[in-house]
Amino acid sequence: MAIYMLQSSLNDTVNLKTNQFFDDVINGLRSSPKRLNSKYFYDANGDKLFQELMNCEEYYPTNCELEIFSTKTAEICKAIMADGSPFDLIELGAGDAMKSSYLLKHLLEQKADFTYMPIDISGNVISYLNVTLPVTLPGIKIHGLNGEYFNMLKQAAVASDRRKVILFLGSNIGNMPVPDAINFCKELRNHLNEDDMVLIGIDLKKNPATILAAYNDKGGITKRFNLNLLERINRELGGDFDLTKFEHYPTYDPESGACKSYLVSQEDQIVTIGNKHIHFQKDEYIFMEISQKFTVLQTGQMAEKAGFKPVELFFDSKNWFLDAIWAAE
Repeated sequence: MAIYMLQSSLNDTVNLKTNQFFDDVINGLRSSPKRLNSKYFYDANGDKLFQELMNCEEYYPTNCELEIFSTKTAEICKAIMADGSPFDLIELGAGDAMKSSYLLKHLLEQKADFTYMPIDISGNVISYLNVTLPVTLPGIKIHGLNGEYFNMLKQAAVASDRRKVILFLGSNIGNMPVPDAINFCKELRNHLNEDDMVLIGIDLKKNPATILAAYNDKGGITKRFNLNLLERINRELGGDFDLTKFEHYPTYDPESGACKSYLVSQEDQIVTIGNKHIHFQKDEYIFMEISQKFTVLQTGQMAEKAGFKPVELFFDSKNWFLDAIWAAE
C-alpha cells in the first residue's frame, strides 16, 4: 500500500508538471505575438545542448565568469562568509555547478559551516549533483531542490533559519526584459532577511558583433537548442511540429542591450498539440528568449530598486562580465 501511495503521489506530481507545461505552451502560442517560455528549454537534451553551447568558441559568458570564479575564488568566498556564521549557499539554476564548484571547494578548505542547496527546474540536474558532488567534493553537505525558484526558496527557508547566500550566475538575470528583471530581484529580496546576500552574474554591454555571434554560433548549437523545445513539445505533449519548417533568427539591439531569439515559420501551416490546433502564417515568429546586457551603472540601479546594497564587484580581465555581491537591506 505504501509503495502504491508513493507511486501515485509521484504520478500526480508528473501530471501536474505536464499540465502546466501544456497550458503554458498553448497560452504562449495563442498569444500575439506567439511566445514560448525559455524555462522549458531544459529537458535532458536541452541540458546537453546548453553544455555544448557553453563550450563553443563564440559563447564568451561562460569563460568570462569562469575566469572570475577561478582567479578570485578567495576574495569571493571571504565576502560571502562574512562574519563566519553558518549559512545556506543556494544556487538558482545550478546546472552542472562548474563555476560554483570553485567556491564549494574553497569553502570546504576553509572549513566554512554551510549547506549547498542547488535549485533547478531540471530533475536531471538535481539528480546529477546529488550523486556526483559528494564524490568530487568529500564532506560537502548538499540538499538539492527540483522546482521553480521561489517555490524552492520557500522550502529552503522552512528547512533552515540560517543566513542565506543566493547564487544566481551565468547572466540568468538577463533572461528577462529589464522591468521583469527588476521585479524578479524585488521578489528575491522578499524571500530574504536583512544581511542575506546575493551573488549575481551579469553580462555587460560590449561590441555588438561579439554579442550577436554568441547567440548565432557557426556550429548551429543555439539553433538546435531553440528547436529542441519544439521537439520536446512533440515528445511530451503530442505535438507535430516539423522542425524543418522553422528557422532560428537572433537579433541584438546595442541601444537597449536586448539580444533576442526567434523561430520563424517558413510557410503557412497548422501545428497540432494534443487536441489543440495552432495556426502559423508564413514568416510569423515565435519569441523564444531574451539575453539582456547591462551597463555597470544599470546593475547598481537595479540592486537599489530591489532593496539591495551593492557590496563588491568582480570583473573578468576584459571587463565583459560582472559578478556582483549584493546585501539585503
